[in-house]
Amino acid sequence: MSCIVAKSLYKTYGSVKAVDGIDLTVKSGQVFGFLGPNGAGKSTTIKLLTTLIPPSSGKLNILGIDAIKNPLEIRNKIGVVLQQPSYEPTLSVEKSLEKYGMMWNVNHKKRSDRVEELITAFDLQEFRKKRNEDLSLGQRRRVQVAREFMHDMELLFLDEPTVGLDPTARRKLLDFLKNKIKTGLTIFFTTHVLTEAEYICDEIAIMNRGKIIAVDTPQELKNRFGSEKTIKIHLSQVQEKIHNLLKDVKDCKIDFNTGTNITIHSDESEIVLLKILQILNENGISIEDLTAMPTNLEEIFLKVVEDSDAPNN
Repeated sequence: MSCIVAKSLYKTYGSVKAVDGIDLTVKSGQVFGFLGPNGAGKSTTIKLLTTLIPPSSGKLNILGIDAIKNPLEIRNKIGVVLQQPSYEPTLSVEKSLEKYGMMWNVNHKKRSDRVEELITAFDLQEFRKKRNEDLSLGQRRRVQVAREFMHDMELLFLDEPTVGLDPTARRKLLDFLKNKIKTGLTIFFTTHVLTEAEYICDEIAIMNRGKIIAVDTPQELKNRFGSEKTIKIHLSQVQEKIHNLLKDVKDCKIDFNTGTNITIHSDESEIVLLKILQILNENGISIEDLTAMPTNLEEIFLKVVEDSDAPNN
């Protein structure tokens, strides 16, 4: 079953197409990653999907409901955490959670239980009595995400939820979200941290210049676009002449990191590597270590976006 179906969705501002005729389908019960560079149209798309703004044209169905005709019905079934900070400065952490539950008409017993559950899950115990204005950026972000779980929902939109979080808090949040998926929740997740997307997302869409340019699982994206390989070579000693020796090797990009380290990027990695090893051997340069690096999602993201920015696209 699909919880989001967009067909030929546009949002224009004058002559600018912020969202340029996208087709998007998100299956229920998964974490769906939504990636793109700044200015790609991600924020506008999220505002469309959460019914904060209407589309200029196209069709949009959220949770089986026509989002254009019935936006209020959808808002009662979804959760939204946007990038912008949102908190009441003078309320304590626990009062913030309590108030949010009341806004969603959660009964007293369930509300109290959920406050305790979320304070524990988000490591908020030691400052539960603190006012929001006295919290750090990362602490306030944890409260902002936690309070959204005070109510039951079918679909949750998280726009950069880990901003301001330290690595430990970030991993705990991602694991919490992974567990929530097991209850049937669907999460629409945006991030600029590609390792997060690779860790948590079942499927990923990449957007650029208002268009969806790729959609697939993280592994399939690597399979489709990961032909370029990265090889790191560590030489046994500093070689000042290494740049001149390798500068004419074709079909690759070589980064001369230091006098003892070089990194090779190539779609023809085996042929290029053999050529480089031959040159090194002929010049009496020994290798201490050689490592072939697996393609990661960040490299795929950069390649897909770069290709879509090419003049012929």
